[in-house]
Amino acid sequence: MGVDSGLPDFRGNEGFWRAYPPFAALGLRFEELANPRWFQEDVGLAWGFYGHRLDLYRRTKPHAGFEVLKRWASTKPTEAFVFTSNVDGQFEAAGFPGDQLVECHGSIHHLQCCASCSQETWLADGIMIEVDPDSMRASGSLPQCPHCFGPARPNILMFGDRQWISRRTSDQLARYTAWLEQLRGARLALIECGAGTALPQVRSESEWIAHRADASLIRINPREANVPAGPHVGIMSGALEALVAIDRAS
Repeated sequence: MGVDSGLPDFRGNEGFWRAYPPFAALGLRFEELANPRWFQEDVGLAWGFYGHRLDLYRRTKPHAGFEVLKRWASTKPTEAFVFTSNVDGQFEAAGFPGDQLVECHGSIHHLQCCASCSQETWLADGIMIEVDPDSMRASGSLPQCPHCFGPARPNILMFGDRQWISRRTSDQLARYTAWLEQLRGARLALIECGAGTALPQVRSESEWIAHRADASLIRINPREANVPAGPHVGIMSGALEALVAIDRAS
């Protein structure tokens, strides 16, 4: 979804390094950099990466495909629930209700203590990170925990992450589960956009719901559009192109 809004594609080293050449020079892959240890070992490097992304996501306007999905949802008596592994906040920026959203990997727009001194998370509103575009390092005042005054970090599930505070996502999952329970016996359609197999949470969730609720799955993916046996459709395409085409056809 995010790529069609102009956000970088982090699939594969080349895509990541094209977006962030300074990290290519350091030989750091996305999986290595998106690790909580950098907030302890080199907080300037860590916040250079996440601070740049925070600013980028704030400035990015969601593409027209979000509006298509939102309009489809508005025509249904139960509306819809969003389950996303994206941390960019694009669904809320597009106007999807925050209480009908699961961000299974957390959100860059919320912060937590690096040391998990409490289970509290807080909004990153007003936080501005100064990032040198040549070195991609942050400088100046960096976010601090309001309790222990140690470094703060995005409330995102990173690789090898034992410090992630999952309470916010757990609350979202509880609302999602309750919503699904209300829909037992209803005819459901699942629209999955861009969920790959490398990080399979969204893809696995779609297939589980499709099996559990006998729902139809429309899988939109430019690389991995294969679907399980059943009343499902795979569309090898980007999200925006496919959503607009389906909308016009309907």
